[in-house]
Amino acid sequence: MLKVLTIAGSDCSGGAGIQADIKTMTSLGAYAMSAVTALTAQNTTGVYGILESDPEFLSLQLDCIFRDIYPDAVKIGMVSSRELIGVISGKLREYGARNIVVDPVMVSTSGNSLLDEGAASTLVKELMPLADMVTPNIPEAEKLTGMKIGSRDDMEAAAMAISRMIPGWVLLKGGHLAGSADDLLCRKSELIWINGERIDSTNTHGTGCTLSSALAVGLANGMTVAESTIMAKEYVAGALGTGLELGKGSGPLNHCFNIGRVLRTGAY
Repeated sequence: MLKVLTIAGSDCSGGAGIQADIKTMTSLGAYAMSAVTALTAQNTTGVYGILESDPEFLSLQLDCIFRDIYPDAVKIGMVSSRELIGVISGKLREYGARNIVVDPVMVSTSGNSLLDEGAASTLVKELMPLADMVTPNIPEAEKLTGMKIGSRDDMEAAAMAISRMIPGWVLLKGGHLAGSADDLLCRKSELIWINGERIDSTNTHGTGCTLSSALAVGLANGMTVAESTIMAKEYVAGALGTGLELGKGSGPLNHCFNIGRVLRTGAY
């Protein structure tokens, strides 16, 4: 069985963070494990509190996982401090982790900042260079590059700018552009547009967590970066398209819409 680790924060409302990651990995046929970087008090209307893990305790969680059930892929989500980023990057190097997907979570769907001051630069210098894939959305790409992104041409310029920071692939998600669901894969000068179906829904809580977790499952399964992206986008579209209506704000996806299917190469 494929074994996939999520290193991320907990969402007590179940729509994002490790809860979304575990549901996604399970739905796609993988055995999910988690190392918790923070507890959050949040729901569909906002983030109301963050309680970080102690760096030593996060380190112990990672030791327990890698020394016993070694993961085939690792997805990294919300990490809110420089100290925790340092722990994660050190452990990934120590254990030779593979198929690493970094979702540079900076702002929640509801607009709350999830990174403390100075953590963003540490993320770029220490964690992103270890990744096979980095998955910023447009607001995150704007923060990483200092560029304003309002078109496909802007996306290409920003993706190439981020790609120059790291050896792996950048998946720049285009969902914040009006009328678009197309994402851009980039490594150095290589650009691959991945078209997607636009699902008109306000219930997008945890979309980025879900996509990056699905990408990690795809890579663990031996898919290429492009194949993993196509599969992950189809899964997110299916989870959005069922029209789950929960909560008073930006509601969660239906991660379990496809329960019973088994992931196979190129399909799920």
